[in-house]
Amino acid sequence: MGKKGGFPGGMGSFGGMNINSLMKQAKKMQQDMEKSQEELATKEFEASAGGGAINVKVTGGKVIKEIKIKKEAVDPDDVEMLEDLILTCVNEALRKVDSATADSLGKFNIPGFM
Repeated sequence: MGKKGGFPGGMGSFGGMNINSLMKQAKKMQQDMEKSQEELATKEFEASAGGGAINVKVTGGKVIKEIKIKKEAVDPDDVEMLEDLILTCVNEALRKVDSATADSLGKFNIPGFM
């Protein structure tokens, strides 16, 4: 008569895979993810708007490092246009960070993570 109940392969086995092996793989994946996140945080991403009138530089950690505005973009009679250009530029730089994050961490293929 065969065994009743329990996991196939006896204790310490999960679907034919040793639980210790599974834990080691999970730990390695976590270390690899942390390394990818650290590398991403040190990278810089740039975006421009208004034909180069505004330039923004951000880190992979979404910290704004620099905003450059050309003098010709500054019109005291049209501050709203300058504000819109800055918003567009900052949002594009942050979108680039999000895209790089998805590319970098997407390789880990963890359902529900991203």
